[in-house]
Amino acid sequence: MPALEVNASHGMPLGMPPSRFLTQYWQKHPLLIRGALAGWQVPITPEDLAGLACEDTVLARIVHRERKRALWTLQPGPYSEATFTGLPERDWTLLVQDVDKWDAEVAGLLDFVRFLPTWRIDDVMVSYATDGGGVGPHIDQYDVFLVQGIGRRRWSISTERNAPRALRPGTDLKLLAEFAPTHSFVLEPGDVLYLPPDVPHDGVAEGACMTFSIGMRAPAESELLLDLAEHLAEHIPDTQRYSDPDLRPARARGLIDSAALARVRAQLGPFAQRIKAGELALWFGRMITRYRSAAPIAGNAQPASLEQVRAMLLSGRALLRHPFARFAWIEHGAEGASLFAAGHMVHCPRALAEALCANARIEPDDAVLRDGSALTALRDLLAVGCVQFARAPRKRA
Repeated sequence: MPALEVNASHGMPLGMPPSRFLTQYWQKHPLLIRGALAGWQVPITPEDLAGLACEDTVLARIVHRERKRALWTLQPGPYSEATFTGLPERDWTLLVQDVDKWDAEVAGLLDFVRFLPTWRIDDVMVSYATDGGGVGPHIDQYDVFLVQGIGRRRWSISTERNAPRALRPGTDLKLLAEFAPTHSFVLEPGDVLYLPPDVPHDGVAEGACMTFSIGMRAPAESELLLDLAEHLAEHIPDTQRYSDPDLRPARARGLIDSAALARVRAQLGPFAQRIKAGELALWFGRMITRYRSAAPIAGNAQPASLEQVRAMLLSGRALLRHPFARFAWIEHGAEGASLFAAGHMVHCPRALAEALCANARIEPDDAVLRDGSALTALRDLLAVGCVQFARAPRKRA
């Protein structure tokens, strides 16, 4: 593993030529560069940053740290002046995104990474933290250069490849449930810490400080595929459609068989090669039952419980399919099925899937009453409005 800490020198702010940095560190290893921006004059004050955070069009956050319980809470912007006058003396952080778009002098900080393609650079986020302030231990999915502007901040990182990356439940912040740092540094003004993606880290202010984070643009594969698919779809004429000249008689009502899925895979071309057979089937089942839906289907404001569903069936109440809900299913194991209804999916016994696809009205069945997965599926379909109970017959006077 290459050195974790280097000193910058005149004409070499990275402490090495950019080519060496890209070869040895970029997207591979963290690097602390002492004095990378020695003598840099911070172009924005904490008061300027707070004023920017009060603008409606600015993305800003305040993170409060509760030291005793090791909790962090998020307070989204925009803010008023009263917000800042009511803050405690310590343990909070103000973060403002895209400050380089609002301040030309802050944008000048991007010269530090001019050896990178400009399209890879996202923004400069500026944070002001009081003593003890920070956003908690976390990971980023993009490269970041953390430039210390004012004061001191202690950064702790983990270079352990198998470090836990599970997130804490029940919080608006994506914080690590466990964090065991392997290294700790105190950054002084002008120091820069480079972190590649997926490195657990935590920064805590030692006294009031400002940090300037140069973040990289790194779209997720899912975003790339979705955008490319939309781009390609714009150039495909409507005359090119799903076709099945080799169609055979259906084995069961509503069944999406393997031959249909093979046609879908063939017509999607290279896109489908990235999709496992099971995932392709689940996607197609949802999509085809939503396709050309004539009207939206409203769910129930107060979904029924399993006990209520069982009681209604025991009383003899039949189930009715919503007239605008399309149903289909695929085989799931020996006797199971994945049932699709208006884009929703539930797992249920094959017999129930076939019955719902073949009949607009389903009478109560002892097998359904005894099967927990069938009752769960019906509860979920009732909740989204794809099926409903028939009205009880009127009693004669």
